[in-house]
Amino acid sequence: MNGILVVGSVALDSVKTTAGKSIEALGGSATYFALAASYFTEVALVGVVGSDFPNEHRSTLERRGVDLAGLKAAKGKTFRWAGTYGKEASIAKTLATHLNVFKEFKPVLSEAQRKMPVVFLANIDPELQAEVLAQMKGPALVACDTMNYWIESKPAAIKKLLTKVDVFFSNDQEAMRLTGAPNALQAAEVLADWGPSVVVIKKGEHGALMKVGAKFFVFPAYPLARIKDPTGAGDTFAGGFLGYLASSNSYKDVEHLKRAMAYGTTMASFNVQDFSTKNIEALERDLIDERLHDFTDRLTVPRADEFLKGRRAVTA
Repeated sequence: MNGILVVGSVALDSVKTTAGKSIEALGGSATYFALAASYFTEVALVGVVGSDFPNEHRSTLERRGVDLAGLKAAKGKTFRWAGTYGKEASIAKTLATHLNVFKEFKPVLSEAQRKMPVVFLANIDPELQAEVLAQMKGPALVACDTMNYWIESKPAAIKKLLTKVDVFFSNDQEAMRLTGAPNALQAAEVLADWGPSVVVIKKGEHGALMKVGAKFFVFPAYPLARIKDPTGAGDTFAGGFLGYLASSNSYKDVEHLKRAMAYGTTMASFNVQDFSTKNIEALERDLIDERLHDFTDRLTVPRADEFLKGRRAVTA
């Protein structure tokens, strides 16, 4: 089986921002990731929902071709999260978290899921992430994310997990808290020493940076004058990043990794333009590539020798 396996949460989110609000809309780390990655490769999702999970949300994922054989329905209520964002869009204030059936989530992978070449362990309990990884049969690429709750409660488990991870995603505040480093660059260096060959530090509206080997690569966010809902932007970024990388069949080439950063940034920019998953449910690949090209054109700067050569040719 080709593509990506994602293991994480599928939720119903209630969000309020300066642009409005949404009530019990489709959310969850695995959901955002799967929708974004589905524009590049096949995606299989492993998660759990309650008996109250709307069929329309299941249909949204199925329309994008996401394999939902691993999305189990349990008796009880679906995981719910409620939060609000103020003027600083990158900071969410959690109002309520109800794990419900997600509290007892213990994924058991099928034989086909165990053989998938790429796995993304979304921000669930790091001990559970390790249990999932132990079920895999030699994946070519392992990536994971985490969150403040696990950083504060199970930092040792995260550090142990990272010895088996190729790509680690974190936001800057989480990375500094986990490592004790005073800034994102130093945090990335510490994290890389723990195991991952690629460390991606997300910085919200200030973009993201990637450490590969001894080098850092810095990417701004795609310029948007208005943001409606930043929920899920990090998971959407990871979906674009890993989705492209899986489609390239090249997991270590620096040029592919840089392009993956650009695709991650592009997918996240679409996500924040509307509430919940609305703006990433029915995109066209041509539209994604058009924005990617616009983004990368803005980043292109001629080398100094080429620029000076051009000036000499004009003045000659």
